[in-house]
Amino acid sequence: MSEPPPLTQLGQPTRQPASPEAAVLERVAAPAAGKAYVVRFTCPEFTALCPITGQPDFAHLVIDYIPDGWLVESKSLKLFLNSFRNHGAFHEACTMQVAERLCALLAPVWLRIGAYWYPRGGIPIDVFWQSGPPPGDAWIPTQDVPAYRGRG
Repeated sequence: MSEPPPLTQLGQPTRQPASPEAAVLERVAAPAAGKAYVVRFTCPEFTALCPITGQPDFAHLVIDYIPDGWLVESKSLKLFLNSFRNHGAFHEACTMQVAERLCALLAPVWLRIGAYWYPRGGIPIDVFWQSGPPPGDAWIPTQDVPAYRGRG
């Protein structure tokens, strides 16, 4: 495992990235390499823009992963997720862009994302992806985001 570059965002004022492509995701060494533990990030206020109308779309994201050698640094993840606020893309593209960037950065043992999008035109769109089957010795809780009935 090579050393990551020094952290550039933690502990100091950091400007919001203009786009997901401009966002810098950072990583730190995982403290318990070789153990199948799950790290969960929940973002109940994820926002992106419809690429056609420019109207805002909102989602509740749940990201679970089993680290190999790296953890995502949480401030950089927050800034990355917030960078979608002015980004125009369909629900599926946003969801997969988050998953692909995290997999590229972390090379986790396993990763899954559940993106529970709030309705537009009366239809919620939920997008799910995982990198493969989880290891058998990992305890992986359910995401527990209710089917749409106000999502609350």
